[in-house]
Amino acid sequence: MPKTYNELYIDLRRRLKEAGVEACTLEAGLLTAAAAGKTQARLLADLRLYTSPEIETRLEEMAQRRLAGEPAAYITGCWSFCGLELEVDEHVLIPRGDTEVLVETALNLSGKSDSELRILDLCTGSGCIGCALAHFLPRSHVVLADVSAAALRVAKNNVQRCALGARAVAVEADALAGAPERLGSFDLIVCNPPYIPTAELAGLDASVRDYEPHMALDGGEDGLKFYRAVLGGWKGLLRQSGWLLFEVGETQADDVEKLMRLAGMRSLGRAQDSGGYDRVVYGRN
Repeated sequence: MPKTYNELYIDLRRRLKEAGVEACTLEAGLLTAAAAGKTQARLLADLRLYTSPEIETRLEEMAQRRLAGEPAAYITGCWSFCGLELEVDEHVLIPRGDTEVLVETALNLSGKSDSELRILDLCTGSGCIGCALAHFLPRSHVVLADVSAAALRVAKNNVQRCALGARAVAVEADALAGAPERLGSFDLIVCNPPYIPTAELAGLDASVRDYEPHMALDGGEDGLKFYRAVLGGWKGLLRQSGWLLFEVGETQADDVEKLMRLAGMRSLGRAQDSGGYDRVVYGRN
């Protein structure tokens, strides 16, 4: 007997809850909508309608993947960040709410939304930070840089999804190797680098440890390898009075601020995430 979308959704939510998935309500909706090929709004409007055997089968396959530990974002192939629906896959980190603080802080520091800024999103991954800044600063030009060719393919797709045109370009560059001169200079450099100490990777939640790319997580022995490299090899691209902003781990703000001070940065400051942790450290050239 065919089931309604609401029945499929409620059953999946129950199964996810029993499996200990905290965001069971959100994820059940995302997976049901993805299986049906609908937006969240369309699914809500169609909850009383009957589904098809094909949709039931597709949703069950997705449910099995999620119950096995695979993150919902990789199953659906997209995730919301700063109100934008972005493509994600196993080659990039899943955009997180904590990282939205980096975007908000950069917007606050950048001044008026009509400013003509050049922005570098270093260690861009999916391009979520750079795409969001380009979206909210419509006269800006953004360079999305990453060492991973696979990540850059995702970033380029997100540039297209966000209709940014020529205002955002993706380039291959290694944050640990120093800045190519061809990139020019920037008013803002934003960076969410790998910052998990190597020894702590094995203790991460299984959904992160087993599915998200380790090269985007591993920050070296003390977790600070990339901060040192960016301050040593990329700070020179900042224009006079330009801002450099880092996302940091929950206990790293003091160490990163010290590194920035030693690098000669001024007007140092921090921004907290919703959990009260210092999540962003920034300074001026």
